[in-house]
Amino acid sequence: MDSTLVGAWLGEFARTVEEGEARLTSLDSAIGDGDHGVNMRRGVLHVRRLLLAGEPPDTVGELLTGTGVLLRTHVGGASGALYGSTFQAMGAALPVRHAGAARFGDALEAGLAAVVRLGAAVPGDKTMVDAFEPAVSAFRDVCARGADLGTAVTAAAAAADVGARSTIPMQARKGRASYLGHRSIGHLDPGAASTGMLFRSLAEVVAARRPRPAGARGRKGRRPCVESECSAATT
Repeated sequence: MDSTLVGAWLGEFARTVEEGEARLTSLDSAIGDGDHGVNMRRGVLHVRRLLLAGEPPDTVGELLTGTGVLLRTHVGGASGALYGSTFQAMGAALPVRHAGAARFGDALEAGLAAVVRLGAAVPGDKTMVDAFEPAVSAFRDVCARGADLGTAVTAAAAAADVGARSTIPMQARKGRASYLGHRSIGHLDPGAASTGMLFRSLAEVVAARRPRPAGARGRKGRRPCVESECSAATT
């Protein structure tokens, strides 16, 4: 993991959020303020400008920290603080030019800890933690078995999607959605959905850079729909 790969991840996340803006806003309209998609898109547009500004920073940490500052400044609300803190914590954990899978796992753990600390949320509260925590656990488990980065991030993305879907039958215990009580049941949490996008973007970028087996053909066509983006909220 180096600044070039991290930059590609952030760029893919920005693209995914831009494409999913209406979906995220629809999810948030059901149980929140209805601005998650709009706010996230505004934030990632600033990140995209950072990526296009010139040569990437020397260290992975500088790029992640800069991203965190931009998201905290421009996303606004709880999402800005949570995503901003996530990337800033990851950046602080990676003051290096290159990081292996285990070191990157430490950074993901630091990002999760920042979310938990700031949001005071745990799995089951119907928040982004319900997607983030299983993603980090899956990443750690796969790395512990000696797998490479690509295998680990693929497992993390799958776990994040499952975790995001798990919020649908939950009653919210944190955030604006908690004010709805039992009426929050049956809706996918928008923060968990965008967290699913974050990990799926990482998996896709890493997969695209893995060497292809000799004679393998690339598959053309539309990017498959991510479950956490496409699950319909029950109304």
